[in-house]
Amino acid sequence: QVQLVESGGGLVQAGGSLRLSCAVSGRPFSTIPVGWFRQAPGKEREFVAAISGSGGDTYYADSVKGRFTISKDNAKNTVFLQMNSLKPEDTAVYYCAARYGSGTSSQGYRYPYWGQGTQVTVSS
Repeated sequence: QVQLVESGGGLVQAGGSLRLSCAVSGRPFSTIPVGWFRQAPGKEREFVAAISGSGGDTYYADSVKGRFTISKDNAKNTVFLQMNSLKPEDTAVYYCAARYGSGTSSQGYRYPYWGQGTQVTVSS
């Protein structure tokens, strides 16, 4: 079993920044690939970013590439999502998710473990 707890969401003006955290427990952290997903009201869940277990590989959705950065801190068993140049369309509940295997994946069905989500609201 893997447990995930997100934090760091909030309200920010367009152009601002937020850093989301995802605390991971239950398995050796370096073996756990993690992804961030988001879901806006009335929309389907969408992929945001993913990082491999080692942290050496990352993958981003086109909509956030160049603005968001995913990273891992192995000492803290935590995955971060640094979000810069935020836009109102980034408003959503953000979820981190974990899976088995290697590399990165943008497919939500590949992630059996999910956190409870954290709200990000970007005002115009």
